[in-house]
Amino acid sequence: MAPSLMARLRTWVLSGLLVLVPLGITLWVLDWAVSLLDQTLLILPKTWQPDRLLGIHIPGLGVLLALAILLIVGAAASNFVGRRLVEGWNQLLHRIPVVRSIYSGVKQVSDTLFSEKGNAFRTAVLVQWPRPGMWTIAFVTGVPGGDAGYHLGADYLTVYVPTTPNPTSGFFVMLPRDECVELNMSVDEALKYIVSMGVVAPPLPAGTPEGNAPSAQMQRLLDAQRQRQHSA
Repeated sequence: MAPSLMARLRTWVLSGLLVLVPLGITLWVLDWAVSLLDQTLLILPKTWQPDRLLGIHIPGLGVLLALAILLIVGAAASNFVGRRLVEGWNQLLHRIPVVRSIYSGVKQVSDTLFSEKGNAFRTAVLVQWPRPGMWTIAFVTGVPGGDAGYHLGADYLTVYVPTTPNPTSGFFVMLPRDECVELNMSVDEALKYIVSMGVVAPPLPAGTPEGNAPSAQMQRLLDAQRQRQHSA
């Protein structure tokens, strides 16, 4: 077989993979999400479940039911009576010994992530990880609190360093504020960059000077690092 034909076949195979692999993974994730949410139908009485009423399984009905439950609970919790009920429910769960520790931790995390007033995962930064001289993208989650905040002071940030290509696992670290270089990219763009292992790089923002020279903040950080290494 001629080399040109082999090269063309290789190009076609790679082009097919570039089209089908993202589509296949997307369909697989959607199928998993719909199948998981369809389990919501199990909370209905057996005589009300669509599979028994219709005689066939219709994917997606659990998604509609879950959305309806979220809307109803959200609307109820937004008025005065609903807020009082939620406060009473929280107080009740905080009095149960084992449930208290689990529920309070999960609620603090969910309030931080989903609250409109929360600041978690709003800023992408460059940090040196896992050692000086190696850089990765992380997300600012806040400032140190409790006894850690007392010892570290106000010049530190709490940062989540995700792993690649699975950003749902990672490391929680507390770094000096001046060692976190804020990036001019959205969290979605940063996540795409991380999941793609650096293949899908976000475009430069408008007005960014061209060239490979480090920014002024990065240059100051590198100069301070070299000075510390030289003095050591």
